[in-house]
Amino acid sequence: MGKVLSRKFFNRDTKVVAQDLIGKFLIRKIGNKKISVMILETEAYDGFYDKASHAFIGKTKRNEVMFERAGIFYVYLTYGMHFMLNIVTREKDYPAAVLIRGAKVENSEVLLNGPAKLTKFLKIEKSFNNKKAEVSNGLWFEDGGVDINKNNIKKTPRIGVNYTGPFWANKKLRFILEG
Repeated sequence: MGKVLSRKFFNRDTKVVAQDLIGKFLIRKIGNKKISVMILETEAYDGFYDKASHAFIGKTKRNEVMFERAGIFYVYLTYGMHFMLNIVTREKDYPAAVLIRGAKVENSEVLLNGPAKLTKFLKIEKSFNNKKAEVSNGLWFEDGGVDINKNNIKKTPRIGVNYTGPFWANKKLRFILEG
């Protein structure tokens, strides 16, 4: 379909990666079947001081993957029932990741609005945590050649982070393709 995104793509500023992932494809291989979804929504979680980031409290068993090299999946369970898919960005030991919040199934009108719907549809579970985003692991990203006008990407505050206080709750680190 397209060019597989390398570690170099993810080893950049988290906000840039979050925005550049809009219009890219997340591919999941299950058996002999490939499922491709175009990414429509992401959120950036960037560094030690981002109060909405799991890394804000320091390195723990749960978030240690965020401190790894770029291009590694960070998958965790939320509310004891939903898996969240993130891709680690930036250099090793700098905790940052992009949450994949929404997508559209390729050649379909099916929208996966919400990170839990996405992981459920693609059968993504904890086993992908700390794995590289590459074809051999059955989950990867591709540039499918879709030309996205950056003016069509809306920036908004992240969802569900009001507990961080107004400064962090209102930071426009959520990116959504409009139109």
